[in-house]
Amino acid sequence: MTDEACACGSGRPYAACCGPYLDRGLAAPMAEALMRSRYTAYARGDFAYLKRTLWPRRRDAFDLVAARAFCADVVWKGLTVLAATDGGPDDETGVVAFVAAYEKAGEPQELHEVSRFRKKAGCWYYVDGAPGGGATEEGGQESPPPGPGTRAKAAGRNSPCPCGSGRKYKRCCGA
Repeated sequence: MTDEACACGSGRPYAACCGPYLDRGLAAPMAEALMRSRYTAYARGDFAYLKRTLWPRRRDAFDLVAARAFCADVVWKGLTVLAATDGGPDDETGVVAFVAAYEKAGEPQELHEVSRFRKKAGCWYYVDGAPGGGATEEGGQESPPPGPGTRAKAAGRNSPCPCGSGRKYKRCCGA
């Protein structure tokens, strides 16, 4: 069991990667590590971990029933981290852009997200995420973000986009 590959795609065994965060309650040392462990939690159905690693003010908005219902017919296929800005051991905030591949009801899908993280009392938390990267479904329609977790807008419409593009949020990930 300890030799199984971690779902986050790091190439490391689960027990040496996300396992200590999910199974033993250790704090992820960086925002990217927390994001990877949250992906792994979705893949393993560990909704308690997902709620525990949400920014404290966002936990009441976590809809456990909706998260479970969404994930009931999801098969998580892989995670690709596109970029990480800040989010290191000495930072207080971080941004991670990623693509999570999955199948829902047998249909291949991708979630492109730019996620914001904050550190409080030495622990990283997921604050929110915005769709990023132009995720599209068949036919070119932009796909809506999936239901699990809290998905608040990452920035005001005229604020700089948290993905680091230098464009306004409304012209980038908020489009």
